[in-house]
Amino acid sequence: MKRKKGKLRVTAIAALCLAAGFGHAQTTWVGSWAASQQLAEPGNSLSQLELADTSLRQVIHLSIGGPQLRVHLSNRFGTAPLRLTAVHIARPAVASSGAIDPATDVALRFSGHSDVTVPAGAEYLSDPVAYPVAALSDLAITVHWVSIAAEQTGHPGSRATSFLSHGDQVSAAEFGAARKVEHWYFFAGVDVAAAPDAKAVVALGDSITDGHGATTDANNRWTDVLARRLQQDAATQRVAVLNQGIGGNRLLLDGLGPNALARFDHDVLAPAGVRSLIVLEGINDIGMFGRSGEHSRAEHDALVSEILGSYAQMIARAHTHGIQVIGATLLPFVGSDYYHPGPEIEMDRKTVNEWIRTPGHFDAVIDFDKLTRDPEHPDRLRPSLDSGDHLHPSPAGYEAMGGAIPLTLFGSGSPGK
Repeated sequence: MKRKKGKLRVTAIAALCLAAGFGHAQTTWVGSWAASQQLAEPGNSLSQLELADTSLRQVIHLSIGGPQLRVHLSNRFGTAPLRLTAVHIARPAVASSGAIDPATDVALRFSGHSDVTVPAGAEYLSDPVAYPVAALSDLAITVHWVSIAAEQTGHPGSRATSFLSHGDQVSAAEFGAARKVEHWYFFAGVDVAAAPDAKAVVALGDSITDGHGATTDANNRWTDVLARRLQQDAATQRVAVLNQGIGGNRLLLDGLGPNALARFDHDVLAPAGVRSLIVLEGINDIGMFGRSGEHSRAEHDALVSEILGSYAQMIARAHTHGIQVIGATLLPFVGSDYYHPGPEIEMDRKTVNEWIRTPGHFDAVIDFDKLTRDPEHPDRLRPSLDSGDHLHPSPAGYEAMGGAIPLTLFGSGSPGK
């Protein structure tokens, strides 16, 4: 009798492993979409009423497609377990409306179960599901919870509309009475099953990468433009783009989200299939230093040295994992009401950019500074590319940035390993 019970237990465990995708031929997983996670600030958190019996529908825009997918849930900054009673995916009817095509609604499983509990500080993968998705297509993810803690993990700068509604609405065709927010919660990425030579490029940055100034629900950040261009070239159609930008993020200090080095392992090294990294970060370190008061030249030089040291750390750590590292020069920002950069600050930016451009540091360089600066006033953004705040590009600026990146950096002949 004991042997029979043992066999039944082993059989049950084997069934769970098969449901989770173990035991099959090795699948090549590549990240198709990602969002950097942080602790939601009070102004970006769910309301007190939404902490109980609520459904959340979020729409994301994939870069590459595949016949199977799996979803990354995140409770990275939660202080208590996150229990979701159901997680569903579907194809949106109209991304900005919250409506889905109910015929495409599928429940995700987690070790064969429909509900999932994500431990505090953890991320959780769904079981793989056969759900063909096309490159550059939208995907709706809907979750329901009975009760959650007040601290939420998420991404405030979604530039996409999410929908919150009371009750279990995971399969609802429409979210008509929902509250709309431009935030993502509890959701860090989507992987797709891909060809063995497929790969992903991570864009690590601040609000300029996150897309401040982009159009809500239009997917016109510079990373979106790059993803579209990659799909238009037969040599790069298997290259995904993962946007790991956080508005207000810095290299050296925590602010909005952990500093770039603190999140490097999670946002750059951990995603599936990463072979290239674009680094566009440092303007907030320089700008916030200027906002803090007057400083000596020696203090400015020390700041620049620390920024360059942070870049060197990223390059060394990425190379250890066979990842090509591309440096992007910092855009001009004189005229910004937020930072009020003066001559000393502008000298810091120029010094950093000169290091980025110098051969022997990054594997390649994207000169966003040269592309976006006003030829007559090179310390300022070109007016036709300026969102109006003299710090962030407009949609036209993001189009120019994404359009200027050489696709040869990511094709079969790229220096990525």
